[in-house]
Amino acid sequence: MSNPSALSQSRPLLRIPALTCPFPSEVNPYVEEVDRDTLAWLAASGMIEGTENLGRYGAARYGWLGARTYPYATRELCRLVTDWCVWLFAFDDVFCESDRAAAEIASALPLFISVIDDLDDGDQVGNVFARSLLEIKTRIAAAGNADQLDRWRAMTKDYLFAQVWEAANREQDVVPSFDDYIVMRRRTGAMLTVFALIDVAAGSYLTPDEWRLPDVRAITEHANDVVVWDNDLISYAKERSGPNINNNLVSVLRRHKGCSTQEAMDLIGGMRNEAVAGMVSLKPRLDALGSPGVAAYVKGLECWISGSVDYSLTSSRYSQAWPAPALPGVDD
Repeated sequence: MSNPSALSQSRPLLRIPALTCPFPSEVNPYVEEVDRDTLAWLAASGMIEGTENLGRYGAARYGWLGARTYPYATRELCRLVTDWCVWLFAFDDVFCESDRAAAEIASALPLFISVIDDLDDGDQVGNVFARSLLEIKTRIAAAGNADQLDRWRAMTKDYLFAQVWEAANREQDVVPSFDDYIVMRRRTGAMLTVFALIDVAAGSYLTPDEWRLPDVRAITEHANDVVVWDNDLISYAKERSGPNINNNLVSVLRRHKGCSTQEAMDLIGGMRNEAVAGMVSLKPRLDALGSPGVAAYVKGLECWISGSVDYSLTSSRYSQAWPAPALPGVDD
């Protein structure tokens, strides 16, 4: 058996590049209550089985993710968006990033789509994810208006369909091309589903016409890229020996750009910093619109950048996979 300390000395340590963030870091004052209530909701949902597995979710303290990314929300709305984030994590961990084949995931889509589109009474079926999805949809409908609900519905269906593509990559051991990955990561990452709830959580309506503005779409795309690329960097240590490693930008760059692992990480760091700069450059034009809905939405995107970095670098979901000061470069 290899000596881990000797291995670390013989191979360079990997480091996550600096993740610059010009946006303020804030925490919702209801963080502790939300963290407690969301964990209780998860336990009651049945999506995560076993005391040990539920304990890992408790240790990850997902309430801090919701509190950092929606610091402006009321307790009730912060709880709603945090529950949705935890649904996504649980669905990803248990239902998607498992041994399920792409065909099996695809066969489950009609049930979820039916629940989202009010075609099926999800609480009458045995699937715990469908029941929890129905509950969250009902709460979103109560908190927002029809346009906001439809936006969330559309983004969530987009996310669900993208899981089949990701599962096919795992099943066929495919490392997607760079261009394909960029397009699909904006969907597999589920960020558009959580961005769709920003104006609901803020209590400031972003109209469909405002949602379709080119600058709003552009800043949304930049923010989406930053969060999912940061996640690829931070989760690489957790995923590098798992079945989903091909669905990571580090792996894509290694395969198709001929990069070492560290070179790929550094390149991603530069890409995400350019996307942050793109957000900053768009803000004055968006501020000039004088729209409360647009202003709240832009602030919400900025909170997602700062909040997701702050959360991910401190959460046990990711941090336990990165021994200090960095990860031994065992796969370079």
